[in-house]
Amino acid sequence: MEIVNMHEAKTRLSQLVDKASKGEPFIIARAGKPVARVSAIDAPDPGSARRLGFLKGQTRVPDDFDRMAEGEISELFGS
Repeated sequence: MEIVNMHEAKTRLSQLVDKASKGEPFIIARAGKPVARVSAIDAPDPGSARRLGFLKGQTRVPDDFDRMAEGEISELFGS
């Protein structure tokens, strides 16, 4: 994430807002300290987007998953 000082933000505001609207947020700093984060309104907060594998280690698939209820299914379909 780009960090810009207040003067640079004033000078390049239009360009920075265009980048933010495309999903590239930036931080404005005053005297070297971050004071504001600018991002698109519809952009999710950084780190809040869900990713594949977010339940890793919290679930378990049984070893016989592909054979579960095999008897009942055979009865239903007459195999």
